[in-house]
Amino acid sequence: MNAKNKNNSKKIDLLKMSDNERIQLIKGVKERLRERIMEAKLLQSLLEAENVTINGKTISLDQYAMTGLCLR
Repeated sequence: MNAKNKNNSKKIDLLKMSDNERIQLIKGVKERLRERIMEAKLLQSLLEAENVTINGKTISLDQYAMTGLCLR
């Protein structure tokens, strides 16, 4: 994921920003990090589960080694 972000990264000088802009930027970054952490925890718990029920259908993971998750 870091490889994607390096190509599109912008350098921002926080010292040149107004206090309001800086606070909004930091809040946005914190929120995105929280979302990513929650998503990672959810995916990790799904990968560790033996059985998963999605829309009422039980998926047994005993027979298959789950290495990832694809959402459509």
